[in-house]
Amino acid sequence: MNARTTRTLAAALSLTAALAISGCSSDAGGSGDSAGGKPKMTVSGGYMPEPVNDKMAGAFMVIKNDSKTADKLTGVTSPLSDDLQIHESKDQKMQQVHSMDVPANGELELARGGNHVMFMGLKNTPKVGDKVTVELHFEKADPVKVELDVKERTYNAQNSNGH
Repeated sequence: MNARTTRTLAAALSLTAALAISGCSSDAGGSGDSAGGKPKMTVSGGYMPEPVNDKMAGAFMVIKNDSKTADKLTGVTSPLSDDLQIHESKDQKMQQVHSMDVPANGELELARGGNHVMFMGLKNTPKVGDKVTVELHFEKADPVKVELDVKERTYNAQNSNGH
């Protein structure tokens, strides 16, 4: 019985040591991944041109992934609309897609004339100076809440910051 207790204790200590070692090395090297290996997303330059009516509006921003794990933007929600869509622009045609890649150590740019978020059936029409809250949903990363500045209809971020 004493030998069995010693073996059980040794096995438990080995398992504990293995778990402790693997836990210590999970974020070695400053990969930008959060606990559990999830990518961490940051958003900059978010805005919405003032909508012409309450039917639809676009949203633009840059989603940055500073981690070594690629991810996908899979959805967007907002109190302003129950129907937000991710749109891809190819060959000057816009089409809804289910997700968009956010590359590891890279970014996804949502910009006029390109990929963007589309609000369908607005609950009200925001004016210049207002803020619109959206929550971005990802395949792996935690959701990110973003406040979009409502800008003039002719506003183009590329003209203002050289991005």
